[in-house]
Amino acid sequence: MTSRTPAAVLWDMDGTLVDTEPYWIAAETPLVARHGGQWSKEQALAMVGLGLDDAARLLQGAGVRMPEHAIVDHLTADVMTRLAVDGVPFRPGARDLLHGLRSAGVRTALVTMSLRRMATVIADLIEFDAFDVIVAGDDATRPKPFPDPYLQACAELEVAPEDCVAIEDSPNGLRAAVAAGVPVIGVPHMVSLEGAGADVLWESLAGRTTMDVADFHAAHRARTGSAA
Repeated sequence: MTSRTPAAVLWDMDGTLVDTEPYWIAAETPLVARHGGQWSKEQALAMVGLGLDDAARLLQGAGVRMPEHAIVDHLTADVMTRLAVDGVPFRPGARDLLHGLRSAGVRTALVTMSLRRMATVIADLIEFDAFDVIVAGDDATRPKPFPDPYLQACAELEVAPEDCVAIEDSPNGLRAAVAAGVPVIGVPHMVSLEGAGADVLWESLAGRTTMDVADFHAAHRARTGSAA
């Protein structure tokens, strides 16, 4: 690790590390239909990056007559079943970049609004020790887009937010990282990130390396005048 390298890289999970957003949408649509409602693509995309309790309330508004915790448990179980059957669909370049960071001695955290049991399953399926810290939806004091999940991850890692880099695919996640003071790389997937506050947008993580992350962090530090 060099002085140009961030103290830690904080990873979103769904849509950034793994391509599970379609699994969530596939779980939401029939649930709403079973309760006599309709669920549009636009409604589904609006939930990307939200905390699961917030998502459950939106589904209740669409007609799902279940308690919030029951909706969260139902969706989580459905997605975990898909993962067990189909495997973990990593986003292009994500696993290679994560492995490169770990090999370079960079600390990493998984900061996700999925429940800890799902985050742990995915982390355990990675063939190397991928994360120093996991902050999941049931750990966060307040969900994304509040800064709390990122601030909690930084506190557990004992690093300053400005010394880290976050990688996110959703506007809600970007807003959480920005509010926490973490420089953030946006990697669009299912929704546009234009105007959501990313310091830089990368089309994909494919081919990206630890040096790319270090260069981004060094450039951000120079631009903002952050201390080395």
